Amino acid sequence: VQVAESGGGLVQAGESLRLSCAVSGITYRTFVMSWFRQAPGKDREFVACISWSGGVTEYGDSVLGRFTISRDNAKNTTYVQMNSLKPEDTAVYYCNADIKTARWASFNNYWGQGTQVTVSS
Repeated sequence: VQVAESGGGLVQAGESLRLSCAVSGITYRTFVMSWFRQAPGKDREFVACISWSGGVTEYGDSVLGRFTISRDNAKNTTYVQMNSLKPEDTAVYYCNADIKTARWASFNNYWGQGTQVTVSS
């Protein structure tokens, strides 16, 4: 199983970015998918998560109202649309997923390698 983020880059404050996270490999079902971020010298911070159905989403206080998480189960991919970006959003963004590799298997938790988002003022 591989979890791979993409879409990071350098933007100016007020602009938007959309990050993608694709799960590949042998998977039975990908359940909760989440985004976290980590800025230099800071702890990893929760950004957003989404249930398998997409019907339940949660957001960190610092991104509420500006970021929107979504998913496409046919592509085994989750997205986070980031609007009104601020310099304090600068961080490495990581994708996290709870995955069953088979119907009878237990959940395992997987992390991606991260993608850098830099917001200039």
